[in-house]
Amino acid sequence: MTKRPGHAHSTSEPILMQTFDEASIDKEYQFYDEEAARVSQKIDEELKRDWARRKDAQRRQVKVMLLGQAESGKSTLQKQFQLFYAHHALDHERPLWRPVVYFNILKAVRMILDELDHELNNLSIDDSVEGQAVAHALAPLGDLSEEFSRLRTKLVPLVAMEDSLASELSGGVAVTGGRTGVYVRAGWQALVTPLSPNRSRALPGTGGLSPAVAQVTSTASRTLIAVQNEVDELWKHPAVRILLNNRRIRLDESAPFFLDNIKRVAQPDYLPSTADLLNVRLQTLGVAEHSFDIELCGSRYNWLMYDVGGARGQRHAWVPYFDDATAIIFLAPISAFDQYLEEDPRTNRVDDSLQLFTAICSNKLLKNSHLVLMLNKTDLLKKKLEAGVKVRKYITSYGDRPNTFADVSEYFRAHFIQVHRRHDISRRALYAHFTSMLDIRATQDIIVNVGEAVIRSHIAKTGLA
Repeated sequence: MTKRPGHAHSTSEPILMQTFDEASIDKEYQFYDEEAARVSQKIDEELKRDWARRKDAQRRQVKVMLLGQAESGKSTLQKQFQLFYAHHALDHERPLWRPVVYFNILKAVRMILDELDHELNNLSIDDSVEGQAVAHALAPLGDLSEEFSRLRTKLVPLVAMEDSLASELSGGVAVTGGRTGVYVRAGWQALVTPLSPNRSRALPGTGGLSPAVAQVTSTASRTLIAVQNEVDELWKHPAVRILLNNRRIRLDESAPFFLDNIKRVAQPDYLPSTADLLNVRLQTLGVAEHSFDIELCGSRYNWLMYDVGGARGQRHAWVPYFDDATAIIFLAPISAFDQYLEEDPRTNRVDDSLQLFTAICSNKLLKNSHLVLMLNKTDLLKKKLEAGVKVRKYITSYGDRPNTFADVSEYFRAHFIQVHRRHDISRRALYAHFTSMLDIRATQDIIVNVGEAVIRSHIAKTGLA
């Protein structure tokens, strides 16, 4: 029979159709449904376990903020915690602090030379009682102009490196107002440390410093070694001592320590000691996070510590970290009763600390945070009082109370406790300590006590066993 054109089969031909077993189809779909359910259940269980792990890790995370004005000792306390709980990390960072130590010395030498010029040039026209006393003390030394001119000439190459060293350490960070210094943000170590291509570790053979920082550090080291005798001579000169004792020269708190140790620091193989790390001055910008693992009662807790810039213009950066802070450690430098804010020369630094502590106590975001007060720099307070500096000259409300450490320290403690009683919105307990961040043993005893108290408070709030 002839097929129709355009058709594959004749209408009279039978078409064979494939038959399907419905039972087998249902069974196969059932297999896939069960397998998908098993996979889905496995994923759900893994997500639940991951959520539980993250929840447990979060519950074991203790967030602590170090608050206080600039130069209150926050960064030094952070290094004390690091020394106690993560000393290996601090040891790894030692080479990175070498250029910072050099900068502290360069700045101190420059400040002494500048103040010497100012004081010696204006001594003859200063008819104040203090000025006349200084002139009388300097008179036996004779004409000092030629001697200091010689020292200045020798020290010019060293002082000239201050700005370039500060610029490299700051990584291009600038501060308004024309103030000089090393101002660093969180992670500044990474800016001065070259990393390998995988960005996970420092490049070998660099001494831990980036090429630019390593070069300026090497130059500063060679220059310091060459003029160490002149630096020592300047620091120990009778005229400098007279001006320091009469408070006509004011240096950073770290300066005397490093100038006293100039011979040790000015060595080709110099590596900062623990005391150097605690004394070094480096101003923080913004907020820097540091992490430590703390063991307590057989459990491990992750301690996140936030070190903040304390200048008035930086305090707004604190607020985003307030909401879930476990604890606040507030540092008040009570040795600063005779100092004023750099950003506001009319405000006494102790008054500013009291105002700032008032704001912390009354902040609703912090009402559930454990509160610790450290009345800091007691070592410097003792030295000032022993040198005859009168508290009532700078804080008139002190009146005729004895100018002794016991009376002065208790006076300041009472004022901070009064602020807490009047302004703390949650009526929480206040744990107050007198501290000197440079006293390693005493500070670490306090760190242990504070750490345990904070973690026990955290356990009570989170229900951790």
